[in-house]
Amino acid sequence: MSWIDHWEPEKPEFWESRGKRIARKNLAFSILAENLGFSVWVLMSIVVVSLGSVGFDFSVGQQFWLLIVPNLVGAALRVPYTFAVPRFGGRAWTTISAGLLLIPCAMLAHAVSTPGTPYWFFLLTSAAMGLGGGNFSSSMANISFFYPEGKKGLALGLNAAGGNLGVAITQLLVPIVITIGTGVNLAYAALIWMPFIVVATACAWFFMDSLTQAKPDGQSYKLALSNQHTWVMSFLYIGTFGSFIGFSFAFPSLIKLSFADHKGWVALAFLGALIGSVARPLGGWLADRIGGAKVTLGTFVGLALGTVGVILSVDTKNFALFFGSFIALFVLAGVGNGSTYRMIPAIFRTQSDCDKSAKRQAAAVVGIAGAIGAAGGVLVNLVFKFSLEGSKTLTPALTAILVFYGLCLATTWWFYLRRTVFAARPSLAHAGV
Repeated sequence: MSWIDHWEPEKPEFWESRGKRIARKNLAFSILAENLGFSVWVLMSIVVVSLGSVGFDFSVGQQFWLLIVPNLVGAALRVPYTFAVPRFGGRAWTTISAGLLLIPCAMLAHAVSTPGTPYWFFLLTSAAMGLGGGNFSSSMANISFFYPEGKKGLALGLNAAGGNLGVAITQLLVPIVITIGTGVNLAYAALIWMPFIVVATACAWFFMDSLTQAKPDGQSYKLALSNQHTWVMSFLYIGTFGSFIGFSFAFPSLIKLSFADHKGWVALAFLGALIGSVARPLGGWLADRIGGAKVTLGTFVGLALGTVGVILSVDTKNFALFFGSFIALFVLAGVGNGSTYRMIPAIFRTQSDCDKSAKRQAAAVVGIAGAIGAAGGVLVNLVFKFSLEGSKTLTPALTAILVFYGLCLATTWWFYLRRTVFAARPSLAHAGV
């Protein structure tokens, strides 16, 4: 076992002589495994669009449950996955979590290749895809132990963006791969990932490391759970990451269902997730310079305007406005992901006189908010499902989302930007919230 007992990244001489090389190596293989986790997690978002062409005639409601279930399971797994790294070690858990991705791929290949596969098996396959959603939390927790405080921001930003890009890669490659040969071969959507999963699993086992100092910290979680800012930031993260992952799952289906004459554009649905992933580091960069709360507030203003654009496009049947407005939503959600994550450590620096305790609580909140934010994607797809089933249009769902963004905007202002807040707690301003 590749366990490292001596690890002092905060000491410059240790970092330069040994730490940096080991940390970068683990980051690289962590990104590979996490990227594949996201790729498998959202796989059904593309597969569901083509199920009808291979003989599986599911209703709109059934199709959306196939999108909701992996999102729900992935969100639920993020909490236990966070604790898995201290329990098993980063190397072992990355190996296990990467290898588990073979299960949903094998199930999907069987489901779409077997005529008459029952709907319940597709639901079970979707649930297994949720295994990929948990990888984010364990990957972020693991990498955070390797880097010194001054370098964690960039490392975790790269790790998160590298994982998020898996969504775009799936939505770009799968529509191409499944049309290789004659007709639509949906089994290829699963088989394409399996060699890469094997490689990622082997790389994690042979090249990654585990740190003995990465111990579970239950006390920090208890403190975080009792702090109102944990729940405020989790609520805001529903609005940012929940939007990103929820729209990522739904976007291909929304194009097909709302603009049937433009369904060929499903192949370009990957652009939303791609641009949103790239925008995430930009949100952190802007937050460092002008304050996370200000960037987050601006993000929700933009998300509200983008939603209005989608509503108008649906009412006027304007596909160009529809596609452009959704791309804007992806960009803004990505920026908001970066700015909200930047706010968390800044807020908790003002919550404790002990810097070490504040950092541990912030790390705990990142895990909690990550799980709750992912659950936001479930809510996004539920409102789309009920809206399309009930009124046959997206307008009610989009109106509900618009109201939610208004609540997020008001929450950001109330807790972090009101003058009375800064007057009572000037440390918030000094911390760069």
